[in-house]
Amino acid sequence: MAIIHVAAECFPVAKVGGLADVVGALPKFQNKNNQKAEVIMPFYNLPFTQKNKFKEIYKGEVPISGTNYTFRVVNLSKKSEFTINFIDIPELLYTEYVYSQDDTIRFLAFQIAVLKWISSWENKPEIIHVHDHHTALIPFMMTQSYQFDVLKNIPTVFTIHNAQYQGWFSHEKVGLIPKFDFSKVGLLDWNGEINPMATAIKCAWAVTTVSPSYMEELKHKANGLEDLLKHESGKCIGILNGIDTEVWNPETDEYLKKNYKRTNAISGKKTNKNWLCEQYEFDKNKPLIAFIGRFVHDKGCDLFAELFTSYLKELDVSILILGSGDTKIQEDLTNLNAIFRDKYKYVAGYNEALSHVIYAGADFLLMPSRVEPCGLNQMYSLRYGTIPIVNNVGGLKDTIIDYRRPDGFGIVITESNVLEIKRALDEAVQLYDNQVLLKQIKNQIMKIDHSWLASAKEYQQLYKKLKN
Repeated sequence: MAIIHVAAECFPVAKVGGLADVVGALPKFQNKNNQKAEVIMPFYNLPFTQKNKFKEIYKGEVPISGTNYTFRVVNLSKKSEFTINFIDIPELLYTEYVYSQDDTIRFLAFQIAVLKWISSWENKPEIIHVHDHHTALIPFMMTQSYQFDVLKNIPTVFTIHNAQYQGWFSHEKVGLIPKFDFSKVGLLDWNGEINPMATAIKCAWAVTTVSPSYMEELKHKANGLEDLLKHESGKCIGILNGIDTEVWNPETDEYLKKNYKRTNAISGKKTNKNWLCEQYEFDKNKPLIAFIGRFVHDKGCDLFAELFTSYLKELDVSILILGSGDTKIQEDLTNLNAIFRDKYKYVAGYNEALSHVIYAGADFLLMPSRVEPCGLNQMYSLRYGTIPIVNNVGGLKDTIIDYRRPDGFGIVITESNVLEIKRALDEAVQLYDNQVLLKQIKNQIMKIDHSWLASAKEYQQLYKKLKN
């Protein structure tokens, strides 16, 4: 089956969040299941595109907002595990960032260029799978825009990675969309605005989210789309994301200071932890609790400054934070570096190599998310023998069982607030002091399989259903 994924991010080209990891792994494992999956994404001015060579395979024009933009389609000159095709519109997409404050024209031009190119193919794809609001107008344009009439019978799948961001823009810009029967303009509208995410939910043949629990949560809390998702529930399904177990493998991970497997995890994790403690002047004998991620309200990061200010005065633990985002949160966390020199460190930005060592060297990974559609970090931590501390929402609910329950292995809170997280950190310290149980849990979690193979098969079943 020929599948085209269209997305704004794809690892290792451009990564802002979990979307990139999904789009960078799902096609790879679909190809392992004897399908033919490719990706189409924007051509950004980022390190990956700067250091690689590309070949041009198509050229066209996108008329939008009174300007005719010339675009190219390029892909890598060298072979890779799956093909990534890039839409190059220099004036709009060739930027040093993925997202900005107003991306309406950027991503609309990208989507139009995608459909123009696919329309020219002799052998059309069997499935077009679009991801989040940046590509969400594709199902509408395929079925409603006159110039893409040749694509209207190709099944579309729309995956919601995060329903908080929906790509809204004013009806005054409806003329940017290629001509369609204006009596169908209601398909674009939700609450008086053009809402790409709502449009895709209406127009796509199937709608997925990245975990079963998140799908159910969206019917009650989806930033205004609750009633629409309930109405369209017949075509909605939650499919849990997987992780790329070839990239995230402690036995072969080139970033680690020492590789290890389940049978020698204690010594392997100790070497990585010791390196982190030497780097950041931590006590190697204290529990090391880490956070990796973006500083946004959904992740619970706004609680960290208050939490760590009080908590680090009470208990001997080491806290390591890697991330960036909200400037106020960054400032507050930076200020703590001077106050708790030997037990706390905030490292600003995102560092792929360091993140791998943290997954390997930390004892616990903190994820107090208020909203977590799927979450991949907790799956990485399990793979590396690091115990997750999570809030019981979304994909965290689907993947982590509290260690006090039968067959449990994580620390689970039921609400993201300072008191609940403090309680969880207290439990983590107590668990750390019980080295026998700690070793048993680490051995257990490294056996858990969250690879993409199972998830890829679920998508394959969905595609086949749409084709029949």
